[in-house]
Amino acid sequence: MQGIPEADHEADLAVFYDRQAPVRNTRALTPHRVECRDWFIRLLKDEHRHSVFELGSGTGVEGLEFVRAGLHYTGVDLSSESVHVARSAGLDCSVASGRELPFPGSVFSAVWTMSTLLHVPNNRIHDVVSELVRVSAAGAPIAVGLWSGEDEEVLNPEDVEEPRRFFSRRSDDTLRRIFGEHGSIEHFRTWPEGIGVESGPGAGNWTQHYQFLVLRTPAPN
Repeated sequence: MQGIPEADHEADLAVFYDRQAPVRNTRALTPHRVECRDWFIRLLKDEHRHSVFELGSGTGVEGLEFVRAGLHYTGVDLSSESVHVARSAGLDCSVASGRELPFPGSVFSAVWTMSTLLHVPNNRIHDVVSELVRVSAAGAPIAVGLWSGEDEEVLNPEDVEEPRRFFSRRSDDTLRRIFGEHGSIEHFRTWPEGIGVESGPGAGNWTQHYQFLVLRTPAPN
């Protein structure tokens, strides 16, 4: 597996997304993503779940959709500027790291995190997934979206300003192995990279597809 020197990726990501906060994130609204979000909302309603937590809330593009669906929404993000925009839209968001979430255990009935955990290096990913499981109720669904790769950790060649974003680009098998250690994967689908707003990071330098899974946290004993 290729890698890059260990650095404070979270601080660099905060700087990058602070700059991006005024720009609307249209990639969060692609047809496949909307389809998955609507499917997840239906799942939550079928299971009588009334709250959802989002790790990597950004400016609240998807948080607003959860609220419109009648769900109690809570989000966190590394970018203070993004959180400011989300709060201005009326969302309950705060600045926090997925490594140490500021919530008690078992407080959320569902979790949503899209294109966020790909910024977490492999030496930290189990810590973050464990935190998501910790703050979720027993038997809760955790929806995860990522861009795939050949199991390499790189800086994004698409980024023209420093600091560039860190990406851990994982294969489907690696993704299943990582999340399978924290519960049961009950839904997994992929779709190919498109063009324009349907394209992923990397400025066309990477062969990739989008990965969407639902991890079910362990049921109570």
